[in-house]
Amino acid sequence: MLVTTENLWETFHTGLRHFILQRIPDEQSADDVLQETFLKIHTHIDALRDQDRLQSWMYQIARNAIADYYRQQKATIALPEDLPIPEEPDIEDDVIKDLIPGVKAMVESLPAAYREALILTEYEGLSQRELAQRLGLSFSGAKSRVQRAREKLKTMLLDCCHFEFDRLGKIIDYEPNCACCSDGGCGEG
Repeated sequence: MLVTTENLWETFHTGLRHFILQRIPDEQSADDVLQETFLKIHTHIDALRDQDRLQSWMYQIARNAIADYYRQQKATIALPEDLPIPEEPDIEDDVIKDLIPGVKAMVESLPAAYREALILTEYEGLSQRELAQRLGLSFSGAKSRVQRAREKLKTMLLDCCHFEFDRLGKIIDYEPNCACCSDGGCGEG
């Protein structure tokens, strides 16, 4: 027997539609998924090797189309037009303000090569590729130097203070571990 999309539609569309409607209650969306299912059946019917598995193959295509439908629904959530734009945090009111002198002192206490790499990339905005050109390093060498500088600074900060973060990773509070933090001279001790 020659299997055509028309034959499959006549035989299976009612059952497949019912199957889809059990999972997608909106009739219009369910009909769209049914059409998408039959489009995939039509374009991939040549890939079916075992005619005895035709029905289970078609229902698997329908399950995949249903999953695709829900993935697309999740990705297209409309945002309100009057959504406020979050303001940049005011450094005057932020705990970061208290840490700035200590972080500057820590950066200054880094070995010269790391200090230079960190200042040029983090404070002056050079890309790592530009840093490599300016210092006559390979790109991977510049990347390594910046990474090591960041790691050294992170270690110094974590040795100096215990930090508390919000769910987004922003520092909301800190507790000095040594006297150098409390007097604003982190990295000096």
